[in-house]
Amino acid sequence: MNAITTATDPMLTAVRAGMRRSRIELRQTYTNGMDLFTQFFWPFSILVALFFMRNGHFEGTGIGLGALALPSVVGMLVAFTGMFGIGQYLTLDREDGTLLRAKATPNGIVGYLTGKILTVSGQMLVQVTVVLGFGMIAVGGVELNSVGAWFTFIWVLVLSALATLPLGAVIGAAFDNPRAIGFISFPIMGLVSISGVFYPITSMPGWVQGLAQLFPIYWAGLGMRSALLPDSAVAVELGQSWRHWETVAVLGIWAVIGLAFAPIFLRRMARRESGSKVAARREKALARGY
Repeated sequence: MNAITTATDPMLTAVRAGMRRSRIELRQTYTNGMDLFTQFFWPFSILVALFFMRNGHFEGTGIGLGALALPSVVGMLVAFTGMFGIGQYLTLDREDGTLLRAKATPNGIVGYLTGKILTVSGQMLVQVTVVLGFGMIAVGGVELNSVGAWFTFIWVLVLSALATLPLGAVIGAAFDNPRAIGFISFPIMGLVSISGVFYPITSMPGWVQGLAQLFPIYWAGLGMRSALLPDSAVAVELGQSWRHWETVAVLGIWAVIGLAFAPIFLRRMARRESGSKVAARREKALARGY
């Protein structure tokens, strides 16, 4: 028993260190004016747009466009934060040497990743809570008024996070430049535009519908709509169904893919880190005036 405890103690210590780091990072994020502005400028800009859409209706169905889009925006925030949150942290921390220092510490990478996953998950929960809370007041038409709705909301939130957080780690491990990762936002925003976030996917061409359904953004939005909208809103969905089993299947597949590839990419990234590479990145950053 003592041998097992001794063997697991270093790993537990690293996990606890990651949890402490996450608490510090979240406290710093939400007590810093610039960080708060960065976190909420885009979500609140979307809320303003949804406010002006609230009186519009989709093709005479009586379903408000603002109410229809709000749950989709919540799903999009979960997916977007999951994919870019850890990815941005990884590239920034590779450039300034934080990741190299973690690598030099016993189980340091485990502690580092634990902290980043908890930090991004915390930011995700705060953004979802604030956007949904303000959206219910300003836009209206959405509600969580039953145990079933809450259950659906929670499992969609958790599964969407599991489907996108590992992808964020893969993206962050694949790029060693914080500015290069910004280019990934362009195809992601393209996916957002075809995933039925701001307008029902049924109004798009068939090939666009098929393409959107290959990726988690559409399914995260669909799951959130099923939890937050009245049953009558299913009329604007493909097949007039919330397709919960399909949502579980697609998000589950993406979670498995991400969890399978993220450790491979992260181990490869950690092996390639060195003091000379960190110094070279710093010199490039200084030469660009950062």
